[in-house]
Amino acid sequence: MGEVGRRLRGVAYHHAVSNAIPSSRRRGRRRRSGRAPLVAIVGTRGYPSFYGGFETAVRRLAPALADRGWRVRVYCRPGEDARGSVADPRVERVLTRGVSSRALSTLSFGLTSVVHALFHKPDVALVMNVANGFWLPLLRLRGITTVVNVDGIEWERDKWSPLGKAVFRWGARFTARFADELIFDAEAIGDYWRREFHRDGVFVPYGGEWLEDTSSHDELSPASFVLLVARFVPENSVGVFLESAERVVDELDLDVVLVGSAPAGDPLQERARTLASENPRIHHLGHVSDDAKLFGLWKDAAVYFHGHTVGGTNPALVQAMALGSRTVARDTVYNREVLGDAAHYCDSTPDSVVAALASSLADPRPLEQMAQARAAQRYAWDLVVDGYDQALRGRLEPTAKTLLSAGASEKG
Repeated sequence: MGEVGRRLRGVAYHHAVSNAIPSSRRRGRRRRSGRAPLVAIVGTRGYPSFYGGFETAVRRLAPALADRGWRVRVYCRPGEDARGSVADPRVERVLTRGVSSRALSTLSFGLTSVVHALFHKPDVALVMNVANGFWLPLLRLRGITTVVNVDGIEWERDKWSPLGKAVFRWGARFTARFADELIFDAEAIGDYWRREFHRDGVFVPYGGEWLEDTSSHDELSPASFVLLVARFVPENSVGVFLESAERVVDELDLDVVLVGSAPAGDPLQERARTLASENPRIHHLGHVSDDAKLFGLWKDAAVYFHGHTVGGTNPALVQAMALGSRTVARDTVYNREVLGDAAHYCDSTPDSVVAALASSLADPRPLEQMAQARAAQRYAWDLVVDGYDQALRGRLEPTAKTLLSAGASEKG
């Protein structure tokens, strides 16, 4: 690895062991007798972070596991733990360092987190993202059992270079070989892993919630617009939706609202900016981090367009369902698994997108209520937390299980 390798090793050891924790706690020790078991969460940007699906899950999961008697530690990147005012004080946050680049951030921050865990041993590690599979042998050598959320099929995403795709694929192979338990966020992802890697696991999806206190956009009336919420990458069908935007305005007499962005100069970003500047009925809002505003858009949209094509259960889709959004989705096995018959589907052409939107608007069925009911039945956060709790408990030693049950009983 040359200079990059030497830099990464230095970052991993010096920062994770020396800087991430107070000096009074630098000596490793066994779990004190009578203390609840500790779960360490590795591989996200931190807690409480609002970056993406993993971070949303951890934001809900960490305090909920504490409610169930766990001690919880979450490894954080610099800046991602900034909203300390909304953090549950029972959740231990450990700041680690890494190489902040697109190519090395996941690997380097994962490594520094694992190095810290080797010196400050948890009872079980919850590892997010198969790119961190490379570090699972270290945790196994230390006697730390691991539960890994494999996420989607990253090596099929267009945004990664051939090298990046290879890294994810090899990380998945390490995960299949060294993880003690796997979590699949979609049944179809489980089918893929059983077929490709000959590993089974447990199904635990993402959750969604109803939020009463939301805000409406000043310039948009309810049911007056079609909404897209996505990162501006090709596999999210942003391109075909942008090609369809002017036809949505002209043929369906609806505004178009775009939530999402890409780096300056990106073709999709520039196309969205141009459309919004030339057509007053096309609104590019960029990234919206305020849940009240984002959830309000989902509630108020006439139709939500969900163009994600790669991966398992998508957190944005589940959240839109929980808020009662009428939805048109790309026709994939993952989207059909989540939505069932509570949506309309399209392919990758503008004609199909516009036709599906028109069909959804004309559908007399109560699609909003159907989506909400399906979300409540399959994707409620309580069900998600129960799934993680059971998967983690299943990897504890008998004594730790007893302590966890006793602690939960006392809290109850």
